[in-house]
Amino acid sequence: MQTQRVILFGALALVLVMIWQSWMEFEQRHTRGVGESLATSEGGLSVGENSDSDTMDDVPNAPTTTQASNEGGLEVENVPDEVSTDGQIISVSTDLINARIDTRGGDLIRVELKKHPVSVDAPDQPFVLMHRDPGGLFVAQNGLIGNGRDYPNHNVEFATDTLQYVMGDENSLEVILNWTAPDNVVYQKVFTFTRNSYRIEVDFKVDNRSATQWDGYAYGQLRQTEIQQEGSMGFLGRLPSFNGAAIYTKEEKYDKIDYETMQESNLNVTTPSGWVAMLQHYFVASWLPGGSDSYQFYTGVTNKLNPEYRVGYKTTQPVTIAAGSQGEVKTSVFVGPKEQARLEKQGAEGLTLTVDYGFLTPVSDPLFWLLTHIHDFVKNWGWSIVLLTVLVKAIFYPLSAASYKSMAKMKRLQPRLQTLKERYSDDKQKFQQEMMKLYKTEKVNPAGGCLPILVQIPVFMALYWVLLESVELRQASFMLWLNDLSLPDPYFVLPVIMGASMLAQHFLNPSPVDPIQKKIMLAMPIVFTVFFLWFPAGLVLYWVVNNILSIAQQYYITKKYQ
Repeated sequence: MQTQRVILFGALALVLVMIWQSWMEFEQRHTRGVGESLATSEGGLSVGENSDSDTMDDVPNAPTTTQASNEGGLEVENVPDEVSTDGQIISVSTDLINARIDTRGGDLIRVELKKHPVSVDAPDQPFVLMHRDPGGLFVAQNGLIGNGRDYPNHNVEFATDTLQYVMGDENSLEVILNWTAPDNVVYQKVFTFTRNSYRIEVDFKVDNRSATQWDGYAYGQLRQTEIQQEGSMGFLGRLPSFNGAAIYTKEEKYDKIDYETMQESNLNVTTPSGWVAMLQHYFVASWLPGGSDSYQFYTGVTNKLNPEYRVGYKTTQPVTIAAGSQGEVKTSVFVGPKEQARLEKQGAEGLTLTVDYGFLTPVSDPLFWLLTHIHDFVKNWGWSIVLLTVLVKAIFYPLSAASYKSMAKMKRLQPRLQTLKERYSDDKQKFQQEMMKLYKTEKVNPAGGCLPILVQIPVFMALYWVLLESVELRQASFMLWLNDLSLPDPYFVLPVIMGASMLAQHFLNPSPVDPIQKKIMLAMPIVFTVFFLWFPAGLVLYWVVNNILSIAQQYYITKKYQ
């Protein structure tokens, strides 16, 4: 097989890999139920059908004593309720976020990210991650549940001393909500916001002034209407990032649950540890439960005509507080960007997997690590990509040099190959035999020139996912008009330069003997230029720099062996 044909196949393989990945995601959305990905086992996994009721509540019932000892899992039951909007609104401002808390239930109903504006054109307009608007819903709810008494779930009306909190010079800020139950048990729901952190501690302090022992369970959940995918890649469709729920358990590790799957069945998982989350492009909200060694993770859908999806957890072992004593139930929620350095510091195993690089994670992770360390030095993501490209090119220099040497020898043989083609124009089999004989005599490997392309394909795809999924590169500027490397070049300058560099490489390569192959190879720069018009500018920048380095290296070696 001639070098040009192999290179062509390598280029087409890139497109096929992208199509294959999109198809696999489509198949998973339409054929995989939670029951298939999380099989029932002794570890405590079970799945129940959704109720047909459109008025299902998202307050889980407390387990009975029998249920709490059931290792096979717990059924999630609900009572009628709607998201309340008649409480007072508490505003909180820290160095990183603006938050809103409803005194009805103590729900976290709005989170604005100050360091992540909506766009580079609106730097003073923070991105709204959580909200409770007429057109959509994304809130965090939590509370306590139990049997035989009233508990502070997300329906009770808390009292507060003030409705506005602003973080000053202090490193943390507490928002305290109070509620006294009819049985004289006094509760405090305390939100603790910490400087330079998107993690919010949400603790319940219980003062059991009743005459009986207090037993209670904690729960936390995220409730959301469907988030429509944002961003476009032209005729290639929407960005392939994931929107929906995710859980992490000790037994099954990381698992994503899309909206369609949540509509088909309720998730019911018992696990000793883990977390639950709602994901969207660049951002995540996740309950990080603690203080127990047995949890039930669940999903549900409220109002199927205008679905509100929820994913949550509840403890399955009670906290016990004797009469006349005090106790505390702790949990926390992370609401913010999927910055990997921050996610690693949360102490939640697997939380960094919310930055989803897909099957190329083993390649993407080292690339991102290397890219961030380069950025620590140059302080510019564009130049970081340039230096990363140079470094990758240097690592593969011996392989590339051998390949370009093979291509140079192939180009030198072109006149003799053309003579063979004319001599055996009526006998293709004889032509192939003589051509292979010539390769053997001259010690030329016709497939040697394809190796640079084959090596670049996984690196290219891995970097594609790094640029697509890493919020660190969101709105990262380079120079001149390139003020957001995660978006396509607005003036298509980089794609055109890339196409020109591919065309230059074409003329450095040995020309195919087959005229059809020659036309196809000549068309490839045009085809890829069209594809790259909608690719992230950072990715095109990588490809442009890589092509320029390849041209310089190939030109030098070709001249050397002419």
